[in-house]
Amino acid sequence: MSSQDNAPVTAFPIARDMRVAIVRTLWNSHITERLLDSAVATFKAAGIEADMIDIFEVPGAVELTFAASKLVDTGYYTAIVTLGGGIRGGTPHFDYVCQSVTQGNAFLNSDCDIPVIFGVLTVDTEQDALDRCGGSAGDKGAEFAQAALLMYDFCDKVNNL
Repeated sequence: MSSQDNAPVTAFPIARDMRVAIVRTLWNSHITERLLDSAVATFKAAGIEADMIDIFEVPGAVELTFAASKLVDTGYYTAIVTLGGGIRGGTPHFDYVCQSVTQGNAFLNSDCDIPVIFGVLTVDTEQDALDRCGGSAGDKGAEFAQAALLMYDFCDKVNNL
């Protein structure tokens, strides 16, 4: 299998009646800012107008689930992307945070009618995170936005069966 086989599937820039909420953490903001910039650029390149993308900020990753849940409840959005940057430290705090936000996102996706994209990096080092923000390990911000586009298309197809 070549590395190209592992390349993410991308959504085509087609007309979408899509309203996106992006929630990013302020914790490790130098990471989440890069993810945010890349996600927004990807949405715009796919034809989503800037006024159809709303950006929200929360203190840390654990708060992402609450924020996404409140945004789902508005009925205003057709997709939500959560962005965070968890970097392993010397205590078990990293494990608790990652478990909490992962389970919270999984619950939202099983319980609500719109996709909530899990865009939280869970890495060992700051360099690992930077490598995933357009560096040697790819551009995860763009990939998270692409996932939202593809899931919107999936929902649109299923809802029109």
